[in-house]
Amino acid sequence: MENYGFLRIAAGVPTVRVADVDYNVGEILKLAEKAENEQISLLAFPELSITGYTCADLFGQELLIRKSEEGIKAIKAFSRGRKVTLVVGVPVRVRGRLYNCAAVIQNGSLRGLVPKLHLPTYNEFYESRWFASGADFISREGHPEGHLRDDGKSCHFESGAESILYAGAKVTISPNILFSLANSTFAIEICEDLWTPAPPSSYHALAGAEIIVNLSASNEVLLKHQYRKSLISQQSARTVSAYLYASCGYGESTQDLVFAGSSMIYENGSILAENERFTMDNSLICADIDIDKLQILRQKESTYHLISPDGKRDGELRGCYLRVPAGTGADTDFEAKLLRHIEAHPFVPGYSVSSADTLENIEALKERDARCEEIMAIQTLGLATRLAHINCRSAVIGISGGLDSTLALIVTVLAFDKLGWDRKRIIGVTMPGLGTSSRTRGNAWDLMVALGITAREIPIGQAVAQHFEDIGQDPTLTDVTYENSQARERTQILMDVANKEGGIVVGTGDLSELALGWATYNGDHMSMYAVNSSIPKTLVRFLVKWAAEKKLSGISLENGGRTASEILLDIVDTPVSPELKPVDEKGEISQKTEDLVGPYELHDFFLYNFFRLGYSPSKILFLAKKAFSGQYDDEVIEKWLRTFVRRFFAQQFKRSCLPDGPKVGSVSLSPRGDWRMPSDAWNTLFMNDLQ
Repeated sequence: MENYGFLRIAAGVPTVRVADVDYNVGEILKLAEKAENEQISLLAFPELSITGYTCADLFGQELLIRKSEEGIKAIKAFSRGRKVTLVVGVPVRVRGRLYNCAAVIQNGSLRGLVPKLHLPTYNEFYESRWFASGADFISREGHPEGHLRDDGKSCHFESGAESILYAGAKVTISPNILFSLANSTFAIEICEDLWTPAPPSSYHALAGAEIIVNLSASNEVLLKHQYRKSLISQQSARTVSAYLYASCGYGESTQDLVFAGSSMIYENGSILAENERFTMDNSLICADIDIDKLQILRQKESTYHLISPDGKRDGELRGCYLRVPAGTGADTDFEAKLLRHIEAHPFVPGYSVSSADTLENIEALKERDARCEEIMAIQTLGLATRLAHINCRSAVIGISGGLDSTLALIVTVLAFDKLGWDRKRIIGVTMPGLGTSSRTRGNAWDLMVALGITAREIPIGQAVAQHFEDIGQDPTLTDVTYENSQARERTQILMDVANKEGGIVVGTGDLSELALGWATYNGDHMSMYAVNSSIPKTLVRFLVKWAAEKKLSGISLENGGRTASEILLDIVDTPVSPELKPVDEKGEISQKTEDLVGPYELHDFFLYNFFRLGYSPSKILFLAKKAFSGQYDDEVIEKWLRTFVRRFFAQQFKRSCLPDGPKVGSVSLSPRGDWRMPSDAWNTLFMNDLQ
């Protein structure tokens, strides 16, 4: 059964009775049984979940400590023959000292004990009254906080692990254990460890742990929950890891504090699952972690790996950890059910946000608007900086009445406004040709007038006819020569107008076209500054619509005609087309790009997952089927994915000589830093992966 690089993990919050070990073990086993049935590979419980966190001086009672060990034996016995790996909080006594530990249990075996390092000693938390620090199990040659001695020099960070007899077997106890589970590695820190300046999880991740498990007992006070989520999100993002956080809930003593069972699962800074706090029942949250994604992001991030003050890298750190097998994982059927949201439109901010007047949606819409504003600000400043640097007299831009040239024109107008320059120095040129429709021609002209730029119309039909005659092209043969001749004629006009007016040509092509090579080489492929070069088609459409509603809604034609907003919305509704083939008998667009190369929303999905996350085509196909279920048939998705792979490889030569343009998001195909690929690379491996 294919796992596609995923691992199903969960956080369980059982109800507890303080110091009632038998009851607590029973509730733990109920959740463990449920996890096994739901094909979960890793299940974590809260801190000291065997006894309850709030036992206080009862931790000094022999009976409670002995009964806790018996509870671990019972959980071991239950786990025999099962796939799920359990992480349970338990007090463990070693050499007359008590440690707050996480016990890792799998298939009848206690795989390891991980003691808590940092013990809070303030206010109501006074753990050092009962527990010793797990630093006792780090070599004296090392420092529990990291790599530095008091003299500032680096030192070895040895585990100092011990083997002890516990719960009927010999087991290792150490803060520095990496547990291998199926296709992943996980490590553990406990509650307060996360809140320190240098959390142990930072070192665990550098040593190779893709999943960090935190057994916690975090009480609720006003606004603490928001800070706690922020802390987990940042640590997950900083360590490029999945963070599994389980905190204790109902049944803990409320003598002075309230524990609400706050539990959550993050992946690389993004939340995948969160439970409902303040419930009085057992709860279980699950998510499917993308281990492949975490590994490729770490590989691609050159600054991820640790460099100590003496120049030693994290390879030394990895040698200071024990590696313990913790199971092969559950036989999870991810095809049948995937417990994570697959964003069908990864480039578009807030695509799925509804306009319902709820607090959640209002905040989401604000975030969407802020992101759109920032995207356009990046484009605008990039162009404004270039124009100011060369002291350009004008900017020349070809206006087709389509999405790409519309967005480029909006950005150019905003750049001129930012510089305090007269918009009349923007020269918009519409160049109706052999396939131009009346709709796009009218929208192009009206938009230029509405935005107050200098508008020109230069028909290309006669020039192209002469060119056909010169090269011997049959004008009735609407082949690639027929199409590209028009595109190159338009680019020639723009370049020459720019020379004449002392300006530069602002490029209009977008990221999706670059990925597919859907541009005429040395035609629309070329400009002096390409403002849309890292904006994919789905985002272009979204930004134009957003500009119509938020940015340019008050601008109208001088003659009392349509507003700029109305023109923009009509452009958004116009089919995407290069308009290089004759219109149909109704005078409407006959050549629709998405009929030829496939839906852009599919290609943008393919591009993001191929470029950003390094997924194989087979995994992209699996995810696309989930993301577009009910919208496209599986065969249709595979057909266009094959088209994407074939064109992406074949058209690299066009990306190897791109003009300058601003990087906006995490995906860019600029040959100067973002995507370097030989133009003659073979696609065989990738096409075969789809068999």
